Amino acid sequence: MSPGTEVVHVVCTEAFAGVERYVATLARVQDAQGSRVRVLGGDGPRMRAELAGSGVHWSPAGTPWQAAHALTRLRDVRVVHAHMTAAETAAVLAARAPVVATRHFASTRGSSTPARAVGRLVSARIAGQVAISAYVAARVEGASTVIHPGVPDQAVTSSGRRPVVLVAQRLEAEKRTDLALRIWAASGLAGRGWRLQVAGSGARLAELRDLAEALDVSASCDFLGARTDVGRLMAHAAIFLAPRPDEPYGLSVVEAMAHATPVVASDGGGHVETVGLCPDAVLVRAEAVAEAGGQLAALAADATRRAGYGAALRELQRRLFTVEAHASRLEEVYRGVVARGRGAAPVPDGAR
Repeated sequence: MSPGTEVVHVVCTEAFAGVERYVATLARVQDAQGSRVRVLGGDGPRMRAELAGSGVHWSPAGTPWQAAHALTRLRDVRVVHAHMTAAETAAVLAARAPVVATRHFASTRGSSTPARAVGRLVSARIAGQVAISAYVAARVEGASTVIHPGVPDQAVTSSGRRPVVLVAQRLEAEKRTDLALRIWAASGLAGRGWRLQVAGSGARLAELRDLAEALDVSASCDFLGARTDVGRLMAHAAIFLAPRPDEPYGLSVVEAMAHATPVVASDGGGHVETVGLCPDAVLVRAEAVAEAGGQLAALAADATRRAGYGAALRELQRRLFTVEAHASRLEEVYRGVVARGRGAAPVPDGAR
């Protein structure tokens, strides 16, 4: 893509979770690669902080109407990159440029009859579709180009690991943090001086605290709340635990890999496409909590194994899951939709 091409990322939220974090990281790299980039949406203070020092412009867009209005005021837009259905709707309503949609979730558009009708309209007007994993691509409508998101490389030191199992995610029902607590209880690591740290906030916090009490592990569990230093927590944790069986991708898992933090992940969803590529991967049947707890305990008991496994995961991340490589593949998609004009089918290269 030429330096004069402008990319507008749209995410119609006022939050800063996985999708918004992905957008901010990608926008910075695209800016560094020479594109003029703008981001619409996401939590204002967090977005501004994440984009500080770059040439990326940010504007609020908490609703589709706000995003569509902001888009109609822009000039020289070449590609609108929409994230999630609300943003896709805003992008096609504004009709400023060809729309590329990234599918972050493993489901079709619309949960009701009216929403599905809107989804069909949106689908017909999207010029290119990207899926963050083959798992997602197989569960959404339309052809997708699978491009795994990357994360920044991290400097890693050989010291500073603590006997901590870290979970970092939103505390919502679909994330299955309850399985993390059950696996933790089954591992018996609390009795060996280890701790479980849970970084994140959400509607299930009270229920999870109650579950920890019921499992008799509350004394070994630290509910840390929403954190801006998850990278530091990963760098010091001995193990990262990702319990969701149907995780669409698992960006936090790839971030843990970048920190050379050993990962125990469920054996479903996007995990098999990331940590699962490592020959020494510890993938567990998360709902078989006794078995998964035993695998977690076995890894915790072997420091040499953890060190080698973490190093292998870091090498894998640097080889396959960098932001720069992700941005370059997206650039190919952008070039394709711009060349074909609005309304064309997704690019065939890499499509499922």
